[in-house]
Amino acid sequence: MTARAAVAADAHLPNPFGWRFTGPLMMGSTLNPINSSMIATALVGVGTDFHRGPQSTAILISVLYLCSAIMQPTMGKLARVFGDRRVFVGGLLVLVAAGVIGACAPAFGFLVLSRALIGIGTSAAYPTAMSMVRKRADAIGTGVPSRVLGGFSIAAQVIAVVGLPVGGVLTGVLGWRAVFFVNIPVAVLTLVWVMRSVPADPPIEHSGPLALLRTIDVVGIVLFACTIAGALVILGDLSNPIWWLIPTVVFAFVALVGWERRTRSPLIDVRMLARNRPLVRTYLRQALAALGSYTAMYGISQWMEDAAGYSAARVGVILIPLSAASVVVARVNSTHGWVRRPLTLTGICFASSGVLTLVIDHSASVYLLIAMSVLFGLANGLSGFANQATLYTQSAADEIGVASGLYRTFAYMGAIASSSLIGIAFGAHATDVGLHVVGVVIVVIGVVLTAMTVLDRRIPREVR
Repeated sequence: MTARAAVAADAHLPNPFGWRFTGPLMMGSTLNPINSSMIATALVGVGTDFHRGPQSTAILISVLYLCSAIMQPTMGKLARVFGDRRVFVGGLLVLVAAGVIGACAPAFGFLVLSRALIGIGTSAAYPTAMSMVRKRADAIGTGVPSRVLGGFSIAAQVIAVVGLPVGGVLTGVLGWRAVFFVNIPVAVLTLVWVMRSVPADPPIEHSGPLALLRTIDVVGIVLFACTIAGALVILGDLSNPIWWLIPTVVFAFVALVGWERRTRSPLIDVRMLARNRPLVRTYLRQALAALGSYTAMYGISQWMEDAAGYSAARVGVILIPLSAASVVVARVNSTHGWVRRPLTLTGICFASSGVLTLVIDHSASVYLLIAMSVLFGLANGLSGFANQATLYTQSAADEIGVASGLYRTFAYMGAIASSSLIGIAFGAHATDVGLHVVGVVIVVIGVVLTAMTVLDRRIPREVR
């Protein structure tokens, strides 16, 4: 039996989207968000051991975001050339190497390398998983597997929140090196699971080295990396922008578009994006939703500690409804396959939470803070599945890997822009005035998201 025939046969099992198939894919897809949050608790220990201050250790956070934003769509492209499972497995092997380097790091530079490799390795999972899910769904004619997409959305949301306490336990009990080492057994477990449960890829069509490089689109990848890296550096510090970098990014972007229009096998099919404007709008909605959500999680939590005087533990308790609401509404959405209505409600929830932010100050009742947490959680959960399902329906089957990678890239851009927003609003200390500035921005985000949804007739009402 050929590999392609094996995929088709396996797809027609009684439960083709059971845990045997989706389990390792979801597990691999959560490794990026958990590594994004888990490192936060290890930074103090790293700084102490290597005599580095907060500004130096912060690069361990930013380098993962940077590599992930670049590599997510790149991995989707590589999967089209070499096969989804091969790239998924390759990413896990890179993650194992990253864990070894980080756990044994003799100098700070090795930790930076480890975090870069973690970003690269974990970026392989999500775009290849979406591609494998799409191929299986098309093989059995199920349409949009909404419960599966909802599972991916919920897993990412839960793991991103769980990463902080998990990192805290590992660091407190075993030291900061455990935060790097833990990637080794988890990656090996996922590797064994995917090798046993996911069908093998078809054989790779042989071609010469030059033809292979053209197919991979190395030039496009380099230009894309330059564009995204420069854009993220600018977004990361809008209060003090590097002015000379702006024309550099513009030049790289123009060069990228020009090259991708001419090459036969582009990384980013700019002609398709020009035609598929609903997909572009989905990316913009995702970036705005990420900007609002990350601003809430990090900016408002910082305000509660600095201005309102709450302890870190109490802030964590106040934010529990944010995570709970996200998970509940994401599950309800994925069960019913709702899309348009949740996206409309996303904007309304953001706008409402922004208005609430404008009327509170450091003496506000804890119940108002919990209400604000719930509204942000609803917005986060409503947008997660709905945007992901919209992306699924708006992307061609052979483009779903790259399209899913770009989806994550836009989310990273929103997340990094949130740090600039928080820095501009609060400055050296989080104050009530700064909170109200954040509230105005969140109201604008909510209004824009609502208008984008109401006016976009290409968003499906629901998916089945």
